[in-house]
Amino acid sequence: MRPDGTAGRPPGPARRLTRLLEAVLGIGADLDLRSTLRHLVDGAVDLTGAAHGVLTPAAPGPDSLTEVRASSAPASGPDTAPDGGPGTAPAAGPDAGPGPVAPRLRVPVLVGGEEFGELRLTGRPGSGPFGAEDEQLVRVLAAQAGIAIGNARLYETARQRERWIEGAAAVTTALLTGRPAGDALPTVAERARLLADAAAGVILEPTAEGGMAITAASAPGEPDGLVGATIEPGSPVLEQLLGGEPVFVEDSATDPRMTTEVRHRFGPSMMLPLEAGGRLIGTLALPRRRGDRPYTGVERLLAAQFASQAALALVLADAHRHRRRLAVYEDRDRIARDLHDLVVQRLFATGLMLESTRRRPGADDVRDILGQAVDELRSTVQDVRSAILTLQQPPAERSAGLRGRVLRETEAAAGRLGFRPSAHFTGAVDSRVPDGVADRLLAALRRALAGTARRPAASRVEVGVDATVTLPDGRPGVRLTVSDDSGPGTTVTWQSPV
Repeated sequence: MRPDGTAGRPPGPARRLTRLLEAVLGIGADLDLRSTLRHLVDGAVDLTGAAHGVLTPAAPGPDSLTEVRASSAPASGPDTAPDGGPGTAPAAGPDAGPGPVAPRLRVPVLVGGEEFGELRLTGRPGSGPFGAEDEQLVRVLAAQAGIAIGNARLYETARQRERWIEGAAAVTTALLTGRPAGDALPTVAERARLLADAAAGVILEPTAEGGMAITAASAPGEPDGLVGATIEPGSPVLEQLLGGEPVFVEDSATDPRMTTEVRHRFGPSMMLPLEAGGRLIGTLALPRRRGDRPYTGVERLLAAQFASQAALALVLADAHRHRRRLAVYEDRDRIARDLHDLVVQRLFATGLMLESTRRRPGADDVRDILGQAVDELRSTVQDVRSAILTLQQPPAERSAGLRGRVLRETEAAAGRLGFRPSAHFTGAVDSRVPDGVADRLLAALRRALAGTARRPAASRVEVGVDATVTLPDGRPGVRLTVSDDSGPGTTVTWQSPV
């Protein structure tokens, strides 16, 4: 039943023009494809008085659209007969079976000169067959719908492109912000799977035997067995993949080029090279389930661009990790040189001290000299321990605790002093000293090192941090000692409860 009380009858000429304008406005008011097609079918049924209307696309669209239907239920009256008697059209759809032949009207819907689908109208109870005016009105609607469908497609393409660009940017950010190397390929596979609406996202890498193997996969709901599946040498598709060419498959289960043992699970698929700077990292495969719609040309283009961007991000992330590793090695080389200069000199001096003690005719001062030698050796052992702990930490992490912050202060003072101060630590300084106390300790250390730098006679500076001391009032504390060899009275001691 229509709002004006009629059913199954076309409106009058004036009313028709009004409804035509309303239908045209409704068709162009929405960028959603399904809503646009619904407005077209509803408007055609309303204008012509048809009992049923169906729009059947020529091919399934990106949103798996098949048919859009609309019906106008006939009302009882003198011109209708529920039993299908004379003067009535059967209340059946456009593909009704045997019975009285209902009036039909078919109008193609064209988009950019290509047929998008066909609009079919059936049945007009009490009004006879469709006339030339009906066809003309429906063609006007179909032409307007063709424009609206084209706009909807452009809008959807723009949205798709935006999603893929955002996805590529997210992958690049994730790979270049310190994500572990083992997560790089799974990150690319997962993001690509979501963007392509695929059943799985997998990464294949070349094998030593000349084939390719799946090394990373994102496939929620899929049974195990994807990782490790291989494409053996000699496969028809392998030459294209190793040559960096994309491969598009309509049905993985039946395509003779596909030879992996998991191919029977999937239908349409894209296999895209991950290549950057002439280096083939591997292949990104995005299979859909059997029976799913094939990939469109736009989806193939966007996925190929994503793969190129992801490959570049993988190469940059790998280079970034190599640079960080190189920085660690360079820092360790520097520490090794410092150890050589400091420890060897101390051990050599201690050896000379003991040698001279042995040759002395009297033994009165032997005890003091041996005590001094032991102190030197203990200090050397502390320096070696500090250096070993420093070697175990990458440069980016050395400033996290008090030990690393003290070492950074001594390194910074080396430029002013002309040599690197020696630092040794007693106790768990990183865990026992709170941040507030550590800040005050570092301030005291800076003042002491600045004072030493003003004394040109200083050629050696000892920095000690002891987190095991007990203060005179019995409380646990931390003590900082900075001493140099410029003369008596140059030792600075600072301590605080912890």
